[in-house]
Amino acid sequence: MYRITAKEELDVRDFFIEVEAPHVAKAWKPGQFVVLLIHEKGERIPMSIYYADRETGRMGMFIRRHGKTTFDLWDNFDVGDYLYAVAGPLGKPIEVKHYGNVVFVSDAVCGQAENYATLKAMKEAGNYTISIQTFEDKAHSYPEKFLAKPVADEYYLTTEDGSRGIKGHYLDVLRELIEKDKVDIVFGGGKLGSLKKLAELTREYGIPTIVTVRQIMVDGTGMCGSCRILYNGEIKFACRDGPMFDAHKVDWDDVIRRDSRFVREQEMAKKHYLESKGVV
Repeated sequence: MYRITAKEELDVRDFFIEVEAPHVAKAWKPGQFVVLLIHEKGERIPMSIYYADRETGRMGMFIRRHGKTTFDLWDNFDVGDYLYAVAGPLGKPIEVKHYGNVVFVSDAVCGQAENYATLKAMKEAGNYTISIQTFEDKAHSYPEKFLAKPVADEYYLTTEDGSRGIKGHYLDVLRELIEKDKVDIVFGGGKLGSLKKLAELTREYGIPTIVTVRQIMVDGTGMCGSCRILYNGEIKFACRDGPMFDAHKVDWDDVIRRDSRFVREQEMAKKHYLESKGVV
């Protein structure tokens, strides 16, 4: 069993949770993920890591109240309670080395966690780190202490409506940095549509770009085939071969199409759960 050691609201939709999972925290590397089970017969949900502390054995994650399981986790689990399982680390780690000017861009919950985790490792490897984090508006942005600013030599926060930080999207800031010749490699995570545009932008300038391709997973080990993607003309599995891939080799139209397969079922499960709680 895995004890919850911290839990805090990030915004009107996302929350932070920390759990004790010593075997995972000691082995985890940037780019890898874990799978949570909150009940013995619960749904397996893949999660990116915000940090993993080898000394304490604790790991932090950012989670969105999006489906039945994440609402259940927020509503019914508090500090001191236990999760049934934390499986991992899963997936392939990225190569942490000296690249030069390393940029991480993100505009959604798991990407925001990866932004911090990746740049922390890259900074420790001697890189000049640049973080660009995009949020929809002030109400959907995170408290200062949860931003990637501490691990960034250069930091930008943008909101799409301009209610906090710079008005715009990370793509706007990134283009300016590229034109100033300040970018050697880009890492990214978040919304799939944004990552497709990111790939188009950096391909234009010939800048290496590694991003998280977040596909629907079931087992998280390559057995089910649910998270398959078309990559450089071949079939790959996000859980086993990724989840981070060269953005210029991903068939983004196929990825986005497959990501919408179970929207109806997900909404039905969430509605049933919320109705059972008397919320709707």
